[in-house]
Amino acid sequence: MEEGQTAPDFRLQLAGGGFRTLDDLLVDGPVLLAFYKVTCPTCQWTLPYLERLQGGAIRVFAVCQDDAGRAAEFAEAFEVNLPNLLDSVDEGYPASNAYGVTHVPSLYLVEPDKRISWEWVGFHKRKFEQLATRAGRVIFTAADNVPESKSG
Repeated sequence: MEEGQTAPDFRLQLAGGGFRTLDDLLVDGPVLLAFYKVTCPTCQWTLPYLERLQGGAIRVFAVCQDDAGRAAEFAEAFEVNLPNLLDSVDEGYPASNAYGVTHVPSLYLVEPDKRISWEWVGFHKRKFEQLATRAGRVIFTAADNVPESKSG
């Protein structure tokens, strides 16, 4: 998926119980969907920074390509408390396939009209700073030793 395209609908299990659709997520405004795998080093680096966007103008949802147990282990190990949607291998990765995810982390900012207004694969400091500005949050501090980029 690219900027300007309509985000595909989905219905995914929420770690901790229940299901969520894209429409459910968009009720309170734009959302950032962060597709990841627990074994991905760039994902391990990226998701803790994305958590800093929470509480701003954008809500962040992690879309885990692993099971609930692995997602919980990841959250504990990397101190990430983002809501986790499970894009199950048993179901054939329905959301990842609909979004055309080939590498992780893959990130999509979806507006309430379902238009994708920002997308990125991997980690890039300047792109993330643009996203943070949009969210009204600070994503990096002076104490962070942040490289310019990491590929996904």
